[in-house]
Amino acid sequence: MNLLALPAFDDNYLWMLHNGRDAVVVDPGDAAPVVAALDRDDLTLAGILVTHKHPDHVAGLRTLLAHPRARSAQVWGPGDEPMPVPVTAVRDGDHIALPTLGLDITVMAVPGHTLGHLAYWTGAVLFCGDTLFSAGCGRLFEGTPSQMHASLSRFAALSDDTQVCCAHEYTLANLRFARAVEPHSLALAAHEAECLSLRERGLPTLPSTIGRERQINPYLRCDQPDVIASAVARGADGRDPVSVFATIRRWKDQFR
Repeated sequence: MNLLALPAFDDNYLWMLHNGRDAVVVDPGDAAPVVAALDRDDLTLAGILVTHKHPDHVAGLRTLLAHPRARSAQVWGPGDEPMPVPVTAVRDGDHIALPTLGLDITVMAVPGHTLGHLAYWTGAVLFCGDTLFSAGCGRLFEGTPSQMHASLSRFAALSDDTQVCCAHEYTLANLRFARAVEPHSLALAAHEAECLSLRERGLPTLPSTIGRERQINPYLRCDQPDVIASAVARGADGRDPVSVFATIRRWKDQFR
């Protein structure tokens, strides 16, 4: 199976899985890079997975579905968020079968960034939309800190080797903040150097892995002493992981 990160806009990635014949794509906010990949590799689009309603994730759907290689593609997404095209609504715990790709995809409801936000897990790859970023997480536009903390905790419980396919190239900015939260972390310093090298060569910092995120992502580390101490210094209740999470998320919103 081939996993492709298709750059779009300023910092988006549209993710594609394909086996050399059929493909599935996640969050095609822009149809052009998807069409280019389908044509270049002579692929048929078997399915489209949508995580949430924001335009940079859905604006390319109508154009993409009009392309000859995509006209038979089924679209799955949240049933309680507005979509520009009809979708097959899926909910937490549902399974999406794509037999031509040999995939059985588990749907995860992960409210926080938006209330209807979904993630998709293949057993080896997690498509997390704007809920989880490498060394970071999405802004809470609609959900509560408790909801987002619970959503991220579900991701943290996946196996360490799960590939994490985030929708934006925010890693270096997130790492700068993560180092402010945990200034003595050797794992953060080493990963920042690696990511700087990747970006200097024009390469993506993604996918990450759950194992790596558990080492470097402050939002998955709200039970760790240095993260707790940084949050408590800003008024958090150090006995409550949700309070720790909410405090560092607010801090990040103002971090420059």
